Amino acid sequence: MGERQRCAWAESTPDYVAYHDDEWGRPLHGVAPLFERLSLEAFQSGLSWLVILRKRPAFRTAFAGFDPAAVAAFGPADVERLLADAGIVRNRAKIDATIHNARRVLDLDTPLDELLWSFAPAEHRRPTGIGDVPATSPESTAMARELKKRGLRFVGPTTCYALMQAAGLVDDHVTSCWLAATQ
Repeated sequence: MGERQRCAWAESTPDYVAYHDDEWGRPLHGVAPLFERLSLEAFQSGLSWLVILRKRPAFRTAFAGFDPAAVAAFGPADVERLLADAGIVRNRAKIDATIHNARRVLDLDTPLDELLWSFAPAEHRRPTGIGDVPATSPESTAMARELKKRGLRFVGPTTCYALMQAAGLVDDHVTSCWLAATQ
């Protein structure tokens, strides 16, 4: 897909190419943007990221732009609305967790973005190939433990590591990727 060399996972579809080139691994800040990524990574659990990526516009509409205050106010009628929305992943446990997590985000004594970024490693070794990219790290395990302690759901170490990759807390663009040379 084009003349640039990319991370191997990004070559299969134009959706992945755009996500890889424009978003993945770039530092992301702000409570709502990070709440969105955390929520979408939870929805992705057990599914292809491509499914989530293609449904992201519908997710944003369904979940009020992932504004934690708006999502925290969702009630039973909203859950039923979401379960009927074919534009998103209609999994009751993940929908309930997203609403629950929004409420926990509002209760945090530290803003979500500050809390999540506190787990960014001081040093991170760029992977040379896709086989060198871990599924978890000590930092993602610690992040998961802290988020669970604060009452959040669907935040295991693998989900947290995927969030860290997506939001640029770690840079897992492989050494041969064109973005590795720019960051």
